Amino acid sequence: MVRGTVEETINKLLDAEADRLVKAKRYERTEARQDTRAGYYARKLQTTSGKVNLKVPKLRNLPFETAIIERYRRRETSVEEAMIEMYLAGVSVRRVEDITEALWGSKVSPGTVSNINKKIYDRINKWRNRRLEGTFPYVYLDGINMKRSWGGEVKNVSVLVAIGVDNEGYRHILGVTEGAREDKEGWSGFLRHLKARGLKGVQLFISDKCLGLKDYCEV
Repeated sequence: MVRGTVEETINKLLDAEADRLVKAKRYERTEARQDTRAGYYARKLQTTSGKVNLKVPKLRNLPFETAIIERYRRRETSVEEAMIEMYLAGVSVRRVEDITEALWGSKVSPGTVSNINKKIYDRINKWRNRRLEGTFPYVYLDGINMKRSWGGEVKNVSVLVAIGVDNEGYRHILGVTEGAREDKEGWSGFLRHLKARGLKGVQLFISDKCLGLKDYCEV
């Protein structure tokens, strides 16, 4: 039903845009008319509600370059980004449903929220496991203690972070990982992960007095 509504709405917008360009409706004869219709061509558009079939108007003389499809894509992207940010901020799926209904007039299903969040997790994992290119003479290491909301509970987590400085003096976030605490085992696994991804050329590690990191270095 949602997909059908999206399809119908976009096709009506395309027709209305063609009418404005021609300065007349289909089959309407007026002095202001600039062109005539020449049928349609079919186009498919992938939306978050599924694939829809579009009927894009053709004109006999004037070029018809619609901006509606791109605007719709941008709107869908902004809606997705808003839902992702709500989820990452700890808003429950049920609350996300209520918020989307209040803002956009339709409730987003838990399955849709889950699929959108799967996209962001896939992107995050790809970034976290990307190959490190070049050399980083200086690497800053630190742990950040944060609170995470999950399943209605708030828990303390440690986030281990590595920031590298390349030969040109630019900083890059090399890696981020989550652990139960900043212990020797956590730092050891994190540094091995960085090395396996290609970290090289390190001349100096910089950190504060992280006990787990200190224990690892002494070993």
